[in-house]
Amino acid sequence: MLDPTMPPQPLPSGLSGARKAAILMAALGPERAAGVLRQLGEQEIESVSLELAKLNAIGSETTDSVLGELAALVDGAGAGARGGVELARAVIEQALDPERAAELLARLSSVSQSRPFEFLRHAPVEQTAAVLHGESAQTIALVLANLPSGMAAEVLSHLSERVRPEVAHRIASMGEAAPAVIRQVEDSIRGRLSAAIQREYAVAGGAKTLAEILNHTDRSTERDVLDALAAADKELAEEVRGMLFVFEDIVTLDERSVQQLLREVDQKDLVLALRGAGEEVRELVLANMSERGAAMLKEEMEIQQPQRRRDVEEAQTRIVAVVRRLEQAGTIVIAGAEGEEAEAVV
Repeated sequence: MLDPTMPPQPLPSGLSGARKAAILMAALGPERAAGVLRQLGEQEIESVSLELAKLNAIGSETTDSVLGELAALVDGAGAGARGGVELARAVIEQALDPERAAELLARLSSVSQSRPFEFLRHAPVEQTAAVLHGESAQTIALVLANLPSGMAAEVLSHLSERVRPEVAHRIASMGEAAPAVIRQVEDSIRGRLSAAIQREYAVAGGAKTLAEILNHTDRSTERDVLDALAAADKELAEEVRGMLFVFEDIVTLDERSVQQLLREVDQKDLVLALRGAGEEVRELVLANMSERGAAMLKEEMEIQQPQRRRDVEEAQTRIVAVVRRLEQAGTIVIAGAEGEEAEAVV
């Protein structure tokens, strides 16, 4: 359980820089981690990718320690600038969900909280309401009275209709609360919030995580990572490769999913991407278009000038991103790709 008053715990001994980086990337999630990966050098890509692919489930304490170390470094770098804690907050809030960032930064700060229930101010309203569920009307009223009015109103709206009137009455008739009482309620609510976060949050690394990250990178970065990984562990590289969804895997989608995809993608990207696709992909796309749409697509492909391989691959990457977006929204289902990525021919 996180204790916002305690400093970050030391990392397990023997944790290498590459392993720390792998844990951080797993915590950031595929999209943000992909952005980090694009900034690394060839040797760094090899070492971090290998560690990430081999990573087992990581406990929240270890993850907190890695994130705490990052925040502490940022905190030091911010001295004399805009304020260490504020700079750390800006970086960590970009990397984590609001409630996680608030908990971590509160724990790192050496300045005691000046306002009651400060740790709730950055938590999602739904989570705050859930934590308050089951508390007495007097306790809920005390918490809401110490939150910003807008947030308190939102939390109140998430409470049951049975509880709202009594909570509102308690707020209206409330006098000053003793500091000792506020601290006691704070400790209780903070413990419940931390326990809820602890249950929800855990980092899982491994080949699947690396594959998810690579699905958010460009084709060039993807190839560099897989080549570097294969040089260190060919079997592991093949395992990751088998989990990737590449442009050619569109043939594994059902007709409804293909039709939904074609409604979402940019026509220019589609024309460009198909220049580097195999005949099977082209036939599938054309078969799921109207007769007029297929004729127009063929015509555009015929009159288009030769294109650079890089431009074709970038267009394919954008279409794969649409596939992933639709999958995450539950609009389409990816059954799973088989075989290796086909080499694009421009």
